[in-house]
Amino acid sequence: PVPGRCAFYVERKKRFCKMIPGPGRRFCGEHGQQEGENERKRIPCPLDPKHTVYEDQLQKHLKKCNSREKPKPVYFIQDINAGLKDGTEIPEKQVPISSLSKEELENLITKVKKASNGLELHLKERILSHQALQEALNDPKNGESAFKHLKQQASILGNMEKLHLLGPGRCFVEFGAGRGKLSHWVDVALQNVENVQFLLVERATTRFKVDGKHKRRDSIFERLQVDIQHLCLKKVPILEKKKLPVVGIGKHLCGAATDLALRCLAESYTTCCDGENEEPATKRSRTDKTEMASNNFADNESNKDCKPVAGIVIALCCHHKCDWTHYVGREFFKSVGLGPLEFHYFQRMSSWATCGMRETTTRASTSQESEDETNNTEEHEQTFSKTESGSDTLPGILTVEERKEIGCLCKRLIDHGRIEYLQQRGYKAALQYYTESAVSLENVLLTAVPSSSLIPEHT
Repeated sequence: PVPGRCAFYVERKKRFCKMIPGPGRRFCGEHGQQEGENERKRIPCPLDPKHTVYEDQLQKHLKKCNSREKPKPVYFIQDINAGLKDGTEIPEKQVPISSLSKEELENLITKVKKASNGLELHLKERILSHQALQEALNDPKNGESAFKHLKQQASILGNMEKLHLLGPGRCFVEFGAGRGKLSHWVDVALQNVENVQFLLVERATTRFKVDGKHKRRDSIFERLQVDIQHLCLKKVPILEKKKLPVVGIGKHLCGAATDLALRCLAESYTTCCDGENEEPATKRSRTDKTEMASNNFADNESNKDCKPVAGIVIALCCHHKCDWTHYVGREFFKSVGLGPLEFHYFQRMSSWATCGMRETTTRASTSQESEDETNNTEEHEQTFSKTESGSDTLPGILTVEERKEIGCLCKRLIDHGRIEYLQQRGYKAALQYYTESAVSLENVLLTAVPSSSLIPEHT
């Protein structure tokens, strides 16, 4: 053991414990109990049994335990962006795709092709860049993985600039912010712009955050540690005070998180903007909320105290992790004769669009050169390409190319529901390829601006 450290050998970790024991003791409090060194009894913490506490200090520990329930922030409203409040529409039996008969599978493929008929399946390429990232892109110290991240971020900023979303007097809300790299580059692009705010939404604690390094006084970074499902933007103090137009952004916003973010921006936030005396959004029926949200943009033009959402730019990801409960395109699915059962299978089949390239992606994920490896979850396709291919692929029934084609159809179908949702709420919305598939297999960008916007083109 290391001098001054616990002498207990942790078999599971194949090393000695690193805790510091008390004066005159060989073991820490946790392991001294096991070795009979401590007479005081330790018990599992009732809040988190993964750690123990002295029984005679339990009450004191419960007041400061990191697992204790913390006070909810003012912007926390339970399930405000959740969608369905009950499970009546969710089918009880959902068997794996590999358990379906050939006839059932063919029926599903027929349905997805029929529903996709007439939709814009061949997206336009809008692979752009931005001057703010040129120095980083040309830095030879960046490895292949870091270079791929930078190319994606550069294209996202280029698309934001094309939509005139990079400007003063804006609040940029990054959903699923992680380390906050996307907001960092937006801040760099706006280095000479005043009155800019950044809200970084992330439900988990994150290491190696970059937002803390910003020292500009005219640029404010604030983290909101909350699940998007419970986030009421209108109640965030900085937005209550300054009432800035919001630009929602995200890089690889995983599965249902995209739907939660869209509802947060286009529905609950806009509904809240209608006035302080209105009935809370959580108490209205879905029909009422939909009608109010769709009428809000016209109202906002004459409401000087409330600015609408100025734009949405989100790089989509992980359709296989979508959820019918949260999905914003349920009305579209129903309009083409589809329901929650079909949605369940389509979102599983969507992983076929990338699982055929599983080996290549896995190799790429082993790179040791990138600083972004501390947050590799940003590249979600690396995760599901390994895990989703087990029970949802059908060797011998469909070829890799056929699976890829069907998977892409499922993705476009789910995304089209999102586009219709935004259009019904007064947005001009579009999908485009924002980077090459060699850079990221998840290379589709969703953009939206209010229909009343003065932006000349959004195609």
